[in-house]
Amino acid sequence: MRTLLPTFPPYTSLVERVWYYALRGLCALVLLYLVLPILAIVPLSFSDSSFLAYPITGFSMRWYQNLFEAEEWMRAAKNSFIVAPAATLIATVLGTLAATGLSKAEFSGKGLLMAVLISPMVVPVIVVGVGMYLFFAPLGLSDSYTALILAHAALGAPFVVTTVLATLQGFNHNLVRASLSLGAGRLATFFRITLPLIAPGVISGALFAFATSFDEVVVTLFLAGAEQVTLPRQMFTGIRENISPTIAALATILILFSTSLLLALEWLRGRAARRGG
Repeated sequence: MRTLLPTFPPYTSLVERVWYYALRGLCALVLLYLVLPILAIVPLSFSDSSFLAYPITGFSMRWYQNLFEAEEWMRAAKNSFIVAPAATLIATVLGTLAATGLSKAEFSGKGLLMAVLISPMVVPVIVVGVGMYLFFAPLGLSDSYTALILAHAALGAPFVVTTVLATLQGFNHNLVRASLSLGAGRLATFFRITLPLIAPGVISGALFAFATSFDEVVVTLFLAGAEQVTLPRQMFTGIRENISPTIAALATILILFSTSLLLALEWLRGRAARRGG
């Protein structure tokens, strides 16, 4: 039976062993500090009280029932599952193509172009929201799904670009040359050789893009009308008007959803590492 305890070399000093355990204990405390505020909302979603308050006097599932029966929450969920997949698809396609092109090309403005592509990741989101509104409003596209999807795609594309570029760093381009030399076209080579090998990076970027779109609220406040309200915006409105435990129920579901995405990313990372090894 393999032990889970670390095995130290015989020359390891007592100070080094103490530092080893102290560092890991400190990391565990930091993670606990970050996670506990998130987990604190979970019990409140099962409270029978009409307010978000501790201690919990009783437990009930009525807030989950209210979440799935209320028309405004169901409309917001439908909008989120319309906007997020569409934005993810656009971001994944454009981000993958951009990363593939940037990995092959060498030109003087490459660094500047890369900075422009990833700028939505570093520019304050309120600035992005104002810019998106000023761009789409004169075109008559504000308060529309089109503007919301394109804006969310622009926010998610940098994640796809960075993850795919990282995957392409270890890509063997001799495989592409071999495919072309054997008579395959560039399009067939991309779909049969390049894409399957960089698929973990593409899927990871797509998951990040989906999570970005699904959680985005600031840009949505600028671009969405009454018919395009998403779950984050509905939560924002609910917090402003009436803090109901229904928000805690939705937050719990989103925590489980985000955790599932992270587990999927970790599985893809492990699979890519095993394939690379």
